[in-house]
Amino acid sequence: MKTIAILFSLFLCNLALAQTENSGNICVSVDNIASEEGKVYFALFNEDNFLKQAPVKGEVSEIKDGVAMVTFSEIPPGTYAVTAYHDKNGNQRMDFESNGMPTEDYGVSNNQMNLYGPPIWEDAKFNFDGEKKEVNLRF
Repeated sequence: MKTIAILFSLFLCNLALAQTENSGNICVSVDNIASEEGKVYFALFNEDNFLKQAPVKGEVSEIKDGVAMVTFSEIPPGTYAVTAYHDKNGNQRMDFESNGMPTEDYGVSNNQMNLYGPPIWEDAKFNFDGEKKEVNLRF
């Protein structure tokens, strides 16, 4: 019985290790930030939760020399999109005008901005094969 428990534990460890080996990092940067006040909030989405639910992962970055960078670690292969916004006033949310237009700078992967509404999944998505990927956003 002890042998079965040990073998099962080894199997679970190998399964966890295999999942980690297939995971990689997505490094995201914004390099044209006009002001260093506030922070930049980044969100990694899959198709199911894109702009509708909490992101797969979220990160926050200080701004140094006009640049904000984060790394989403241990991300399994798949199709994703990244969004970011510059929270200038530190209220930890994106602010909008009464007509729905954002008052804070924002960006989306592939730098495909929809001028007439929120970002569109088809424009923002990218494939991630589990290897390191670098994504640069523009505000």
